[in-house]
Amino acid sequence: MLIINADDWGRSRAETDAALACHRAGRITSASGMVFMEDSERAADLAKNCQIDIGLHVNLTEQFNAKNATKELCESQNLVARFLKRSKYAVIIYNPFLRQRFRHVFQAQLDEFFRIYGTPPSHFDGHQHMHLCSNMLIDALIPAGQKIRRSFSFWPGEKSVLNRAYRSFVSGWLARRYRLPDYFFSLLQCLRTGRVSRVNEFARTASVELMTHPIEVEEYAFLMSENYFEMTRGLERGSYLSL
Repeated sequence: MLIINADDWGRSRAETDAALACHRAGRITSASGMVFMEDSERAADLAKNCQIDIGLHVNLTEQFNAKNATKELCESQNLVARFLKRSKYAVIIYNPFLRQRFRHVFQAQLDEFFRIYGTPPSHFDGHQHMHLCSNMLIDALIPAGQKIRRSFSFWPGEKSVLNRAYRSFVSGWLARRYRLPDYFFSLLQCLRTGRVSRVNEFARTASVELMTHPIEVEEYAFLMSENYFEMTRGLERGSYLSL
């Protein structure tokens, strides 16, 4: 099964509209919505009207810009973001001093998702994949049993041995607590390495999530092309609800 998931739904009007066009053309199967952003509420209304499956795109690194984001929430978000952006290794460091701040910003986003969508998220993932940072994982902020995006899957020879070992460890830990697809790839990366057809082959015997950002011209053009339509013909396509 192939899950074609568009990230950043609700982040801005342009990003929502690009993903919506792909959904209406049958080129994506689900999306991940951001809350407390400039287009979040309009995006939620659009999702209800077009009946697309929406997960929560947990945002821990970007400032909230919706009018209903409180001063206290923005302060917590800014502290968390400052820590996570301090170093590329911050994602693997547990910060006990920000434990309640992480809990606050995550729970606020989950509550806001319920408010504007009127339904639980179909799945959880993260902006810049920060749902996999140590504070989120160790404190198990995402409830057990949920459907969640795994760490990246890599081809032989990609990344260092240490990087691959760490990501394998994270995915193994996730699998014991959550429900996840068998593989996870980035469409942009696959386009640039010529491996989209290989991803589709995996999807014939396993569950595969292909992440896309339709606002990117290269990705949008490929998704809307006849070539991609033909490549996915005959594949079982679904969303996280199908897992």
